[in-house]
Amino acid sequence: MTVLAVAQRRAGTAFQRQGALAVLAVVVLIAFGAFPNFRSLDNAATILVAAAPPMLIALGMTFVIITGGIDLSVGSLYVLGGVLAAWASPYGLLAAIAVPLAVCGAIGLLNGALIAYTGMAPFIVTLAALLGARGLMRAVSDEGSTTYIVQNDAFHTLGTGSLLGIGNQVWLVAIIVLLGMVVLSRTRFGNAVYAVGGSEDAAALMGVAVRRTRIGVYVLSGLLAGLAGTINAAKLGSGVTVLGAGMELDAIAAVVIGGTLLTGGAGTIAGTVAGVLLLGVIQNLINQVGDLNSNWQQVISGAFLALVVVAQTYLVRLRRT
Repeated sequence: MTVLAVAQRRAGTAFQRQGALAVLAVVVLIAFGAFPNFRSLDNAATILVAAAPPMLIALGMTFVIITGGIDLSVGSLYVLGGVLAAWASPYGLLAAIAVPLAVCGAIGLLNGALIAYTGMAPFIVTLAALLGARGLMRAVSDEGSTTYIVQNDAFHTLGTGSLLGIGNQVWLVAIIVLLGMVVLSRTRFGNAVYAVGGSEDAAALMGVAVRRTRIGVYVLSGLLAGLAGTINAAKLGSGVTVLGAGMELDAIAAVVIGGTLLTGGAGTIAGTVAGVLLLGVIQNLINQVGDLNSNWQQVISGAFLALVVVAQTYLVRLRRT
C-alpha cells in the first residue's frame, strides 16, 4: 500500500468518525456570527432540552445499526412510553418510570427474539412493532381521545426542574450517554456488538453470543425509546398522543450523519451525539430565521444524510482496495 493510499485511508477514517463534529463546529461558528440570539445561554439550554429525547432514541439506534440492524418501532415506543408514564403517574414516581420501561423493553425483547431466532428481516419485524405499539397506545388512550395528565409532582419536576441552570432531563441524558460510551467501548457486550456487525459468521466462530447480542441491542433500543417518551411526558405534563411520527427516521439520520455505517461494524456514540446536536442546531437556526418553514429541517437533514451515505460508500470501497 502506497503512502498516498495510507493517507487517504486515514483521512477517510477521520472523516467518518469526526465529520459530524467538524460540521457542527462550523455551523455553530457561523450561527454565532450571524444570529446574536444564538449566543445566549438560554438558547443553548433550549437546544439541549429539545435534543434530550432524540438523543436517547439515537443512542439505542446506534447499538442496533452497528450490529447491522434497524429499528423502525422507536417512534411508536416513544409516544407509547409517554402515554403510559402519564397514565401511571398517579401511582407514584416509580410507577411512572417503571411501567413504560417495562412495556417498551418487552416490545424490544420481542423484536430481538424474532430477529435472532427466526432470521426475519429487522425491517419487517420492527415495522410490525411500530404498528403494534401505535395500536396499543391508541387502545390505552381511547383512540387518542383521552390525554392523561401527569399527577405526580416529583415526576413532573424530572422534566421541568433544573440544576445549575441546565434541565434535569439534560443531566439524565448526559449520564446515560456516558454510560453508553463505556458499554460500547469498554465492555464485552460492546465488543460483541461490533463483532456481530462486522461479520456475524466470524463473530460466532470467535465464541460471541450472536443471538444474545442481537436481542440485547433491541431491548436497549426499546428501553431508551420508552425512557425518551417518559421524560418528554414529565416535561409536557401529559401523555400527548400525536407525537413520535417520523422520529425513527430522525434517529437513523442522526446516527448515520454521526458516522455509523448502515452496513454495521463501525460507529461511535460521540458521532451520534454530534449528529443529534447538528440536527438540533439546524432546527434552532431555522426558528431564528423566522420566515422559513420548519419542514426545511427535513430537507436539510435529507441532504446531509445523502452526502454522508455517498461518503460512506466511497470509504467502504477505499477500504476494500
